Amino acid sequence: MSLRWDKYIWSVRLAKTRSQASEALSKGRIKINDKETKPSREPKVGDVIQVQKNGAVFTYRVIQLLENRIGPKLVIEYLIDLTTPEEKKKFDDYQLAQSAYRSYGTGKPNKKDRREIDDFLSDWE
Repeated sequence: MSLRWDKYIWSVRLAKTRSQASEALSKGRIKINDKETKPSREPKVGDVIQVQKNGAVFTYRVIQLLENRIGPKLVIEYLIDLTTPEEKKKFDDYQLAQSAYRSYGTGKPNKKDRREIDDFLSDWE
């Protein structure tokens, strides 16, 4: 059985599902050796994976190939993180901005909140 890029990316937990990994590869959000790659191509040891996520580019090098999904603690046996501190800072800044936008756990307004917002806004009209 041959290994595919979408399966490898899912196995090392760079994507939550295999279909998300396949879609990201097809749309160019994940590049292999600075090139867009089809999900069906075979990975090789030493290949460099670049994952674009919220404006930051995370970079990894393949150390070892695997067939099945592994636990998060075992990922370091299969990938080396080559991401620069600047890129990690970009991602942290993005997450901080998102948490400032809406408090964690508040989610969407419920029906009662929506009515209160509508009443408040109708007072201004």
